[in-house]
Amino acid sequence: MIPALVILLSFQLVGEIAARGLGMPLPGPVIGLILLVVSCSIRPKLAEMLRPVVRGLLGNLSLFFVPAGVGVVAHMAEFRSDGLAIALALTVSTALAIAAGALVFKLVVQITGQNKQ
Repeated sequence: MIPALVILLSFQLVGEIAARGLGMPLPGPVIGLILLVVSCSIRPKLAEMLRPVVRGLLGNLSLFFVPAGVGVVAHMAEFRSDGLAIALALTVSTALAIAAGALVFKLVVQITGQNKQ
C-alpha cells in the first residue's frame, strides 16, 4: 500500500514541478494524472499494482468533501448575502460545462468516424 501511495504522490509531484517549472496552463495534479494514465497504458503491471489502493481511495471519496463542507459553514454569512448570485453562477457554469463536454464528445466522434454504423 505504501509503495502505491508513493507512486501516486510522485506523479502528482512531477505534475506540479512541470506545471510550475514550465509555466503550463494545466494544474499540476492534472498533468500528473495524464502522466499516470500514460504510464499505466504502457505498463499494465503498474495499473494492477495501483488498483487496490485506488479502489480504496475511490471508496472513501466522500471524505474528501469534508473540507468543502467546513468551508461552506465557515463562510455562511457570504452565502446568506450573496446566495442567489452564487446559485446562479453554479447553475450557469454547470450547464456550460455539460454543454462543452457534449460538444467535445460530438466532435471526437466525428473526428474518429465512430458515428458510422
